[in-house]
Amino acid sequence: MSFLDALILGLIQGLTEFLPVSSSGHLVLGQEVLGVLADDNITFEVFVHFGTLFSILAIFWRDVWQIFSSLFQAVRRPGSIPVLLKEDEHFKLAVLILIGSIPAAVIGLSFKPYVERAFSDVNLVGVMLMITGLVLFLTRLSRPKPDKMVGWGTAIFIGFAQAFAIMPGISRAGMTISAGLFSGVAREQAARYSFLLALPAIFGATLLETFEITGQPIESHFVIALVIGTVAAFVAGYVAIKTIFVVLKKDKFSYFSFYCLAVGLIVILLT
Repeated sequence: MSFLDALILGLIQGLTEFLPVSSSGHLVLGQEVLGVLADDNITFEVFVHFGTLFSILAIFWRDVWQIFSSLFQAVRRPGSIPVLLKEDEHFKLAVLILIGSIPAAVIGLSFKPYVERAFSDVNLVGVMLMITGLVLFLTRLSRPKPDKMVGWGTAIFIGFAQAFAIMPGISRAGMTISAGLFSGVAREQAARYSFLLALPAIFGATLLETFEITGQPIESHFVIALVIGTVAAFVAGYVAIKTIFVVLKKDKFSYFSFYCLAVGLIVILLT
């Protein structure tokens, strides 16, 4: 992997992780075009995932800090949990994130071999991108309410939407934000929950990938490529998150559907 490959793939990962266009699908396509070696892919993906993880933390660090503070209080005083659920917004948010993470964790671990094989099927990526585009387009029919927050039922619905995004070409951000909008959740709240829900998802996926590369030697020139890719993913991820909030505020989220449909169709026709 050259330094330019690392820069390009890092930017792709960071932008597409949070823009509703599927990071997994674009990485498959990017690696196919650049001809990156399969042995390098897993190691590189671990590091760029860390880059996108830190971009979420950089923007939502206050929420993350308050969530962990609330969880620590609940651990210290288990009897206060019912009160915290009613009165502490961030403790309830932590539980909602846990609930929303369960479907992806169960499905991801249960069907891991099948999902891994799907990553080698470029034509399937094209089909999944078109499905993503269709869902994004249908958000035009959603009627989000300015004051509606994510609730228990909505968290489960969004959780299954995230589980569906395990397939390459299905956008995690696209599915989860769309699910929130279809449930009537306020646009900003749907995006906030989607990005915070990404933390355990990205961390869990990164942890599994880390186990796969444990003990494998990394050549010195590849270390520089990893650093370049990670920094690129962090910067691009930060910009992408900020962009999503602007797009949602202007009610133009469905515009991403045209890109997904076009890329998906091109991939299908070329493969």
